[in-house]
Amino acid sequence: MNPSVTLPAPAKLNLCLHIVGRRPDGYHELQTAFQLLDYGDELTFSPRADTDIHLHPAIEGVPLKDNLIWRAAQLLRPRARAYTGVDITLRKRLPMGGGLGGGSSDAATTLLALNHLWDCQYSNKELQTVGLQLGADVPVFVAGHSAWAEGVGERLVPVDLPERWFLVVTPPTPVATGTIFCHKDLTRDTAPITVAAFLERGGKNDCQPLVRKLYPDVDKALIWLENFVSNATMSGTGASVFASFESEAEAREVQGKTPTDWSSFVARGVNLSPVHDRLFKA
Repeated sequence: MNPSVTLPAPAKLNLCLHIVGRRPDGYHELQTAFQLLDYGDELTFSPRADTDIHLHPAIEGVPLKDNLIWRAAQLLRPRARAYTGVDITLRKRLPMGGGLGGGSSDAATTLLALNHLWDCQYSNKELQTVGLQLGADVPVFVAGHSAWAEGVGERLVPVDLPERWFLVVTPPTPVATGTIFCHKDLTRDTAPITVAAFLERGGKNDCQPLVRKLYPDVDKALIWLENFVSNATMSGTGASVFASFESEAEAREVQGKTPTDWSSFVARGVNLSPVHDRLFKA
């Protein structure tokens, strides 16, 4: 294993989230547009002299066996041809329960990094299949390109989206994804559309009306953002909400007015994942 390497774990936005049905196994059939951002968490992978895998720091409320970074490393360990112990240090910048894919992106960066550093020799497509065991959002981060997704989110078609600037605002109210997808009032019968139709007319977030009703802070954040833009929407199941701008300056001007008890960041939408750019173009 080479010396320490630090890699990004980018956020994603769901530019739309259509729920077009429910399968017999309880999973939902989705259509969504994943927009990758040039902002997110950061992970450092450092070799150890022994064979242990250590994760730093511990995440409050998440047992180690449930941590997606830890689970990703365990999935790759049997395949490693150049195995060594590793310290994995996480710099967490994305809010938990925000609908920005933070945990999934952390897992995907771990898969990409250790596949490379441990010489596991998985193809990217094979690594996406491994990632699906960890969560429906993991494959898009492994694939490394903004994409149109169907199924549970694993059937991906890369798309080139306009590289706009986004203001992302998160009220201090994590949303439980399971609660939303299990709720009896969730819309599950949106008519499917094509990629071309989305690129021409956009889409909606079927989870947003329900989340606004169950989580008043998310409703307040959307109302606040709608004072400045007409395209405010929620990412995934929330709690983060966002709007797009033509320039960084416009986004930062609105960010400067964000209520102090909400977190926020400004980021550029990108088509190629920053972790792919760093790992494979170095």
